[in-house]
Amino acid sequence: MGKLFVLMVTAFVDMVGLLAVVPLLPFYALEFGANGFIIGLLVSSFSVAQLISAPLWGRVSDRYGRRPALLIGLIASAIAYVVFAFADSILVLFLSRLIQGAGGGTVGVIQAYVADATRPEDRAKSLGWLSAATNLGVAIGPVLGSLAATWGAAAPGLLAAGLCLVNIVFAYYYLVESHTLESRASAPRIVTSRTAITRVITHSREPAPRLIWIYTIAIGAFQGMTAILALYLAVYFAVTEKTIGFFFMYIGALSVITRAFILGRMVDWLGEAKLSRIGLVLLGAGLALLPLTRDFLSLALVVALIPLGTAFTFPCTTALLSRIISPHERGLYMGVQQTFGGVARVIAPIWAGFAWDNLGHAVPFWTGALMVLASLGLAVGIGKAAEAPPAVEVATGG
Repeated sequence: MGKLFVLMVTAFVDMVGLLAVVPLLPFYALEFGANGFIIGLLVSSFSVAQLISAPLWGRVSDRYGRRPALLIGLIASAIAYVVFAFADSILVLFLSRLIQGAGGGTVGVIQAYVADATRPEDRAKSLGWLSAATNLGVAIGPVLGSLAATWGAAAPGLLAAGLCLVNIVFAYYYLVESHTLESRASAPRIVTSRTAITRVITHSREPAPRLIWIYTIAIGAFQGMTAILALYLAVYFAVTEKTIGFFFMYIGALSVITRAFILGRMVDWLGEAKLSRIGLVLLGAGLALLPLTRDFLSLALVVALIPLGTAFTFPCTTALLSRIISPHERGLYMGVQQTFGGVARVIAPIWAGFAWDNLGHAVPFWTGALMVLASLGLAVGIGKAAEAPPAVEVATGG
């Protein structure tokens, strides 16, 4: 099997399991007496663990290989789903999210795997195909989770754990290492995660840090929306835990179509830099208009802007970053990108939950839209920087 295909299957099954439980979190938390702020904390707890572990997994994958890092992450997810299945309090729900977040730090490793296995000009397309596979999981997972919920509270978690175990076996036998022993042995010194994180903050005008900040802002806005989306749909559209899966299926289907059949052609036509800016505009517009919808037709039209925006923004931004960063530090900097994204995933849901409870139901959507549109200024000149050969000094601080 081709490396990318195996990785796509692994990512797809992993996302089916994840999305079988994530849309149910707000409903489970409400049964334990949580409010919007607590739900925001619950969503953020995953990212707290992820932002700590992501650079570590990136360095491990640079030094020991992508494959072992991915397998450990899948094992952590299986354990987390079992904990979720038997959760009887908010604290246990938090525990399951923290365990899964620690294993979820391997997202950057997956992105580095794709960059290892593809040519620079094909990376955005390949990342798009990988995203299409994960978003197919987004379309299917919530429906399976909602159906499983009719069998009992523990069923969605056990279903996700079972899928994860199947995925571990599949990856163990078919996932081939992309970061070879020869490339690891010949690589220059690896800088520490702390040095890389500090450089993103202190040299924020450089191309690589700017790309990481764009990703951070966009993922934060998207995650903040996700944290309170179930509450919004419940209040204004009477959506329940039995029906929310179909809404996520709609979003997932749009994401799959965009990333599998539209993204590649758009990259060939416009290039990653320009397309990422279009993605930011679409995402910002979707977030701004979403709280104004009051019927299913307008909801469907506005929500469609969000998967279009994320499909154009995230693969293109990551592909551009992979070009700018030298190959021997690719895993590290992909992990650093996930760390900054993790910080945004922590702050944005907490803010969204607080704003929902205290400032108005539209405020979390509008603040996210404002941040996304403001990040367009960071994208100026990124295309020219990505055309130059990877600069080692960007990564090493030399």
